Order: sequence, then C-alpha cells, then structure tokens
Amino acid sequence: MAEAPSDPTIRQRLALDWKRRRLLWRAFRSRHDLAAADRPGGRLARDAILAFAVVRNEMERLPHWLDHHRRLGVARFLIVDNGSDDGSAELLAAQPDVALWTTQASYRGARFGRDWTNWLLNRHGAGHWCLTLDADELFVFPHHDRATLHDLVAELDRRRVTALGALMVELYPKGPLRPPQPLDDAAALARMAWFDAGNYRTAIQSPLGNRWVQGGVRDRVFFRTRPHRAPTLNKLPLVRWRRGFAYVNSTHSALPARLNRAWDGPGDPRLSGAVLHTKFLPSIVEKSLSERTRGQHFNEPAAFDDYYAAIIRNPDLWAPDSHRLDGWESLVRAGLMSEGGWRGPEKARS
Repeated sequence: MAEAPSDPTIRQRLALDWKRRRLLWRAFRSRHDLAAADRPGGRLARDAILAFAVVRNEMERLPHWLDHHRRLGVARFLIVDNGSDDGSAELLAAQPDVALWTTQASYRGARFGRDWTNWLLNRHGAGHWCLTLDADELFVFPHHDRATLHDLVAELDRRRVTALGALMVELYPKGPLRPPQPLDDAAALARMAWFDAGNYRTAIQSPLGNRWVQGGVRDRVFFRTRPHRAPTLNKLPLVRWRRGFAYVNSTHSALPARLNRAWDGPGDPRLSGAVLHTKFLPSIVEKSLSERTRGQHFNEPAAFDDYYAAIIRNPDLWAPDSHRLDGWESLVRAGLMSEGGWRGPEKARS
C-alpha cells in the first residue's frame, strides 16, 4: 500500500479542473461517432445499477459476461460495439436489457474508447451507481456469492463512499494458452483458474493522486526486464456517477481527483473489489496477430511487439507459486481484495 501524497497546490487543482473540462468536451464531441442501434423501452428505477462497456469481437465472452453481471444485479447494459464482425453486435442487439451503440471510428482516437463511455456515463449514468468494464473483465466483491450489487452499494452509501477500488487480477490456465484440442467457450473459461498473488507494487502519481499498481502474471512473464512497461492493474470500476465526472486513463484514474483516493492498492484494509481479467483464453494467440497489426491498444504500439510475439508463441504462464482461484475468499486470503469489515447481507439472496 502506497503512502499518501501531499495535497495538490492551487495551481495543480486549477489545471486538473481544466483537464476534466477538456475530457468532457472530447466526450461531448465523440457522441457523433456513435449510432444508436437499439435501446430498451421503459424507465429505469432510481436505484438501477448500470454497466458500461466498449467491445469488439467478443462473442466467446459476451454471453457469460452478461449473465455474470445480471446475476450480480446490473439492470441495464450500455454498450458501444466498435466494428465487430463476429456477431457480437447482433447478439447484443437481441438482448432486452442492452442499449447498444455502434461505431467504426478509431478506438485509439477515442482514447481507447474512454471518450465514448465518458459521454454515455454523463448522458445516462448520472445519479446511478455505474460499473464500467471491458468484455474480458468480470467484477467480483466480498460475499458476491450471496450478496448483490445492491447490497454492496447500500454499504458504500452507508459509509458515504462514492467509488470502489479494485485490482485487476489476471487469470490464466495451467498449460499452453491454446491447448492442442479445441475447447468450447465454457471449457476455455473454466481453465482460467490461476493467478499471481505476491508480486504487486503500488505508487501514487502526482498531481492526480491516482494509484499505480503493477505486477501479476504479465509483469512476471513478459515484462521482467522492462517493469515500467507492465500493465496498470488498479481500477475504479464502480462509481456513483455525477454529471461532470470523467475517467482519465481507462478506469485507472478519474476526475475529480478525490475519486482516486478510494483505494490504495493491495493491502488497503478498506472494502474493495476485484476485476477478474480473462484475457488469456485460447483465442489470444490469434488475436495477438491481428492486434499487433491494428496497433489500437497501446500509446506506443511498436514498443509492445515483443509482448505480442511472446503470446503468439503460445506460452505456459503457470508457475509453482501460482494460486488457484477458489471463490472470492481466495482473493481476500491473498491480500488482493478486502472485506473492510463488511460481513455481507444478513440474509442470503434467493
């Protein structure tokens, strides 16, 4: 857990507010990229919990992703499909609880889709608890096997907390990423049963005060000699959204800067969640070939050629000290998520 930073100066606060306004202006302009494809009828309840995402070619994940978050209590999904050609858009358009927008615009040009979600969050999410994820991310929290998101946000409201921090826990299989025999989607997800528990480091960046957590399996395997290039794993996926909020860098940081104080990384005793990252399905080998060509996922795409090349070689990421995912309790025992003194709802959900 990182040490608390000094408060920003008046000049820094003014600069951050100007940055927030620029991000909101970008989001407002980006609405022209989006074509509304389908919207559910009916008004949302005041306490409805919403989920936001940008997806592209995620058919192998979307059915499970939708079902998982429905079970947790998401009432409506607001999703941007960025040029899928695998049936993802058609599947989403057929869901009664999905509001769908489509675009062929540049993902990278929209700040990796964040301009689009900032627009939708401010247009549709204000006043709601909002969960912002990618299609390869599954949100979990303490007691989620018997508690709903409504139970969780009720506890956050009781504590007067406006955002929940989470570690992105990268899951991987034991054995090569792409096994010799083809697997159906359910079997491929079931293999994702392992994670790294003890190699995380946290820093605090000024002037945003955002936490910067690195570690996990990609740090261990792909970025041993370039740890500064390792992925950022801290997330603020669940926020009681207010008009004027903005995500800055994915969901790693947000403005106003006070939102970034919600979580100090692994070891923080406050209530937190986790985002299970299912990136390493067998299809990652083929996808790495196309994503290296597209160059849409990193600020300096050429700097990650070695990373893509290593995935294309179909490695085994498992190690003797890998931890098996065995419910949310295993994340708490590893110190990657905290109950924060919350014991869950008094009655188990039916």
